Amino acid sequence: MINLPTGLPAELVPLSWLIGVWEGTGVVEYAVGDRQIRQEFGQRVSFSHDGQPYLNYSSHTWMPTGADEADPVGTAPLMAETGYWRLSRGFLEGDPGPGMLPGVGPRPYNTAESVETLRNNSDGFDIQVSLVHPTGVNELYLGQVRSGRIDLATDAVMRTEGAKEYSAATRIYGLVEGDLLWAWDIAALGQGLRSHASGRLSRAD
Repeated sequence: MINLPTGLPAELVPLSWLIGVWEGTGVVEYAVGDRQIRQEFGQRVSFSHDGQPYLNYSSHTWMPTGADEADPVGTAPLMAETGYWRLSRGFLEGDPGPGMLPGVGPRPYNTAESVETLRNNSDGFDIQVSLVHPTGVNELYLGQVRSGRIDLATDAVMRTEGAKEYSAATRIYGLVEGDLLWAWDIAALGQGLRSHASGRLSRAD
């Protein structure tokens, strides 16, 4: 049985250990043509909620460049992404939408007991994650959260005309000794699914 923290929508309890701001470092390593790219980076990730049954997500990464008089901070932006994380379930009459249409009647799954009915056969909860990149890539991940670990795989990848080739990905997140560890594999630039980046983040709030 899950416990419902005060003020948190019941559907977010399985994901509640993510909530907050995390900051740390990681490494990206990937082949680009004949070159093997290996670059350390810094990262800041935020998971928040506004009373709705989903988490707001944002991630910003940067490369260290070395501080000098012209650049006292000594970093260069690398990548950003934003999106939403939620339990995977069908939408019902009490849910808002489509568009700005309000829900009719009480919001479904508003108690710990009702959320328990969504538990899957692996003793976890199915989730869906939608991510948008400013480089013209949109990803829809499906996966599950179970005991401080999240496993995700893309169900769909959409690219704008002119975006670089990118066709699939998997991500793993885990809570280890109070830190958030993650790994990201991608299939891109004509290559199959392979290791791309990983990081270790600590709570910053």
